[in-house]
This record gives sequence, C-alpha cells and structure tokens, in this order.
Amino acid sequence: MSAVWEFLWFIVAVSVLVTVHEFGHYWVARRLGFKVLRFSVGFGKPLFSKVAGPDRTEYVIASIPLGGYVKMLDEREGPVASVDLPRSFTRKPPWQRILVLIAGPAFNILFAIVVLWGMFWWTGTDEAKPLVGEVTAASVAARAGLRTGDEITAVNGSPVSSERDVVFDLLDAMSSRGDAALSVHGTDGATRVATLSVPDSATRVRLTEPSELFKGLGFEFASPPIPPVLGDVKPGGPAARAGLQRGDRIVSIGGAPINDFRDVVSHIKPHPGELVAIVYQRANVDHTVQVRIGSADGGEGKLSGRIEAGAAPLVTVPKGYFVHTDFTLGSALSRAAEEAWGMTLMQGRLVIRMVTGHVSVKNLSGPLSIAEYAGESADAGAATFLDFLVTISLSLGFLNMLPIPILDGGQIVFQAVEWLKGSPLSERAQAFGTQVGIALLILLMGVAFFNDIARHFS
Repeated sequence: MSAVWEFLWFIVAVSVLVTVHEFGHYWVARRLGFKVLRFSVGFGKPLFSKVAGPDRTEYVIASIPLGGYVKMLDEREGPVASVDLPRSFTRKPPWQRILVLIAGPAFNILFAIVVLWGMFWWTGTDEAKPLVGEVTAASVAARAGLRTGDEITAVNGSPVSSERDVVFDLLDAMSSRGDAALSVHGTDGATRVATLSVPDSATRVRLTEPSELFKGLGFEFASPPIPPVLGDVKPGGPAARAGLQRGDRIVSIGGAPINDFRDVVSHIKPHPGELVAIVYQRANVDHTVQVRIGSADGGEGKLSGRIEAGAAPLVTVPKGYFVHTDFTLGSALSRAAEEAWGMTLMQGRLVIRMVTGHVSVKNLSGPLSIAEYAGESADAGAATFLDFLVTISLSLGFLNMLPIPILDGGQIVFQAVEWLKGSPLSERAQAFGTQVGIALLILLMGVAFFNDIARHFS
C-alpha cells in the first residue's frame, strides 16, 4: 500500500473528525450567544473563505489539514467594541464557557454513537465467538487448564460473547492484579474455570505491549479452516516463477500433506532459500513443481521463508465461528451508546495505568501508525473505515478531556477554578500551565513518534 494512499485517507479522517469537533464548539457557542469570528478547518493560508451570517463569521478551509479551530471574540486578544463586550468569551459566565469547551469532545463521542447506531441498525453485527485455538505447552494458559476447543463465556465474572470482549477484559485484568478467571464451556459439555495468573509486574506490563497479550499468555483464538487454495500470486515471486497460479490447491509440501493454508505457511516459513517439492492440484489434475523458497526479514535477525502467494478469500465461513445479531432502531441506539461508553471507559483505565506504569507506553500511536491504519481500513471497505473513524473519534474526544492546559480539559479546569474562586487565574498562572501542557504534549508526541518508527523498522 502506497504512502500517498495512506496519507490521503489520513487527511480525510482528520478533516472529518476535526470538523465534527470544532462544530461542537461552534454550535454550542452560537446557541449561548458567544460571538464567533472564525470557523477554520485546517491551519495556515486559506484555500477557501466565506463570510456569512449576522455576526459576519468567516468560514475557512486552510492549506494545512491537520487540525482546526473556532475563534471567538475575546478582549484579551484586542479591543472589543462596547456593544459586543457581553458576547466576548471572557465576559460570559464560567459555566457557559465550560459548556462550549465540553462540546467539542462531546460531539466526537456523539459522532461515534451515531455512526455505530447506523451500522448496527443497517447490517447488524458479526462477532467472532471466543473459541480457544492452539494452546502453547507449559504456558500460562496451559498451566491454567485451558484447552483447544473451549468456549470462553466469562472473564472474572463478566459475561463475554466475542473475541473482542475477551481481549478487553484480559487487558484490564493483566494491567491490574494479573489474575483472570475464565469461565469456559469445554468440548465435553462441562463448564469449569481456568484461572490465568501472572504475578510478576514486569511480565504483566510486557503483556500489554501491542501483539504480546496472547503470545505471552500462551493461547490464541480458533480460526475458521482456510482451504489451501492460492489467491493472489505475486508476479516474479517464487510461486509465480515455479508456475503456480491463482486457484491452485496445494496438496503437499516436501511430502507432508497439506489440509489448511496455515499448513502452507508453517511448512514454508522455517525454510528460507531451500528447494522444496510442491504438489498442487489444477483442474482436478495433480502436478509437481520444485520451488526455491524466497526469504524476508522475520525479525530479531532471523530470515523467514516466503513464496509470495496468499490464500484465496473465503466465500463462506463455517457455522459456529461467528454470531450474527440484528437490531431494531431502538436496540441499535442502545448498543451503540453502550459500545461507545465501554470503549471510553477502557481508554480511561489504560491511560491511568500507563501513567502509573502498569501499561506499556508502546501502545501510544503517532501519525505514521494512524495513517497506516487509515489506509488499510479504507482499502478493506466502507464498514472498516467507519469502524476506524469511530475508534479515532472516541480517542479524540477522550484525549481532549484530559486536564492538560493546552487541551479542552485543561481549559475547563481554568474555568472551573475561576467559577469557584470568583475571579480568573492570574495571567502568569495560566501561562505557566500552558507551558507545562505544551511540554507534556511534546513528550507524548515524541514517545508516539518513536513508537511509530520502532514499529516501522521492526
């Protein structure tokens, strides 16, 4: 996927969510009688500008589409005509200023709920059932008695119905006490409890790193069988050079029978550079070819075998792996609100635990990772991109409520202090708070950007 494609969809996502956020500030400010001077999507030189409305508000689309702002009348920024003084930001009651500040994050959360509402009502949900797949010998999961084929029904007493529920609950458990009691329904029909226990705090923090949770616990979710049929075959790659084509069914590799595409991966990956005999079936006729396996960086200085061919997409998924749920208009709204609230609470817990050292800071993603996710989700289709927008919108709403002076949450703290003490904070105190806020944001952005670079080169 090209960087241009990723950047394009990153700009689309940022523009949509910033517009929603700033419209929240704008809409509430107008309703409460604040005088709005400018509504800008983006920073820098205006590409489009229009003045409209009784207040002669300027509406701008600017050249740098990485943010936006709503500029209100404020006597701290210059002289204000006496007739407009009651509509200046500083002359409005603190509670009204707080409502204007809250409105931006609130509209991001509302946007997420509305999008989820529409998706749930229109298509319902298809959720992967939390079925246990492979369990690593002598792992935390194996010692707890977890077995392949178990269906997880609850985590620490909280019912779960999908893989995502289990992921969230396990993250919550591992970033707190390190004990997760899994209620499971076995293949023998019996119900039992398997308790995953990780007493070492350093190990628990490592489990919260991206892609480390299930690797560290020693189990993975079951996946539907994938027929060993080739999909895309990269031109000029090892498979293509040997004559393999889309639609070929792999029968054996090096004499070992192949029943699933994962078997193809497991027989190719450990043998970079080797020559292997592959038996494949085309038009119901078996053929044999010799394939020189290619190699790629597998991480940690190791090479990984590749034949540059993927699996054919599944036409149908076998029953038992997914649960489909349809919603009425009302139940879809209820589910959307519940989903948005749950994700926001989880963000809050993880941020607090990140600050206290119980969750890895490697979870912070910067613009490079977000751009990559934007491009991948757009490439996967409208529904996936909307899911991405929901996640980022909820994150934007939550992060802006953090009590960091340069963010909406920090400004709310300033207004609340003024409301309680009956007079504004001194300019010196506000300036100091702003400087601290800028320093914190630079630190967070630096860590996130470092994580982006580390992920890219790993």
